[in-house]
Amino acid sequence: MSSTTKSTAARWRGRQFHYQPVASHVHPFLVDLWDAVREETSGRLDIEVVADNGGLKKSHLEIVDAVIAGDIQFYALMGSILGPLAPAMNVQSLPFAFRDNDDVYRAMDGALGDALRSDLAARGLYLMPHGLMENGFRHIATTGRVINDASDLEGLSIRIPEGKVFEETFRTLGADPVPLFVLELYDALKTGKLQAQENPLAIIDSLRLHEVVTHVSMTSHMWSGFNIIGNLPFWNALPEDVREIVLRNVKLHVGRQRRHTIALNEELARTLRERGLRFNTADTDSFRRRLAGGFYRQWKDELGTRIWSLLEAEVGKLA
Repeated sequence: MSSTTKSTAARWRGRQFHYQPVASHVHPFLVDLWDAVREETSGRLDIEVVADNGGLKKSHLEIVDAVIAGDIQFYALMGSILGPLAPAMNVQSLPFAFRDNDDVYRAMDGALGDALRSDLAARGLYLMPHGLMENGFRHIATTGRVINDASDLEGLSIRIPEGKVFEETFRTLGADPVPLFVLELYDALKTGKLQAQENPLAIIDSLRLHEVVTHVSMTSHMWSGFNIIGNLPFWNALPEDVREIVLRNVKLHVGRQRRHTIALNEELARTLRERGLRFNTADTDSFRRRLAGGFYRQWKDELGTRIWSLLEAEVGKLA
């Protein structure tokens, strides 16, 4: 049964929004997840997956407000976007905090993820356990300038997602960060409004950004992923057996999505070269030197000692 087919037996219906295209590394796995839930609950829970935020001209936080209000039941988004509501969520985008994907999963599927879940529950949101979908480590792509070290970022107009940690990271590095909704990014680069963007290779591919950028500097400066969050009252109203089916399928299909996206990003390092993009590996030690000291001290205060301690317990000392 298609994810858009309504079941007459459904007792609970809802929508799962996300802001990636249908042809992305996110949408098919959300469809598989909720199709499996519909089948295993005999149609009692019927969730429609809506790509591209359904074409709504709303900010991410406006969509989150709709989730809190119960107008949308589930949303998949980067943690740092939730920063204005729950500052601790910025931990997922802390620059150079995670060495690899295993660091991320160990922290976010463990005690740190539990702490973030408690923070969001106090705000009417349910953070799905094992529900952090993979996007990948972020790299800088430009329309002409080659980024060899941090000094090359001086004055560079670079698109960033909504989120304080992104803005402060790139200002500290000397760039001119410009928050912009991701679906407006292609045109901004094509028209010269912006000189650069930073995203995992999978986003360059899914948004066809290889058509409007020329260089990719492999920086791995941040990890990013998509958290599946839900309206807490909606979640709590589901019977225990339905919740168990959802949780089991989240773990299964998010696990599939993670493995797929890791492999996809590795493959894209080759195929994007074949499409004409020029790659280089940046001196990331120069980035770390600019961020050392004050930046991490500030973010330790911002995130709080509890979240910082849980992070360092998994990745080692940062500041």
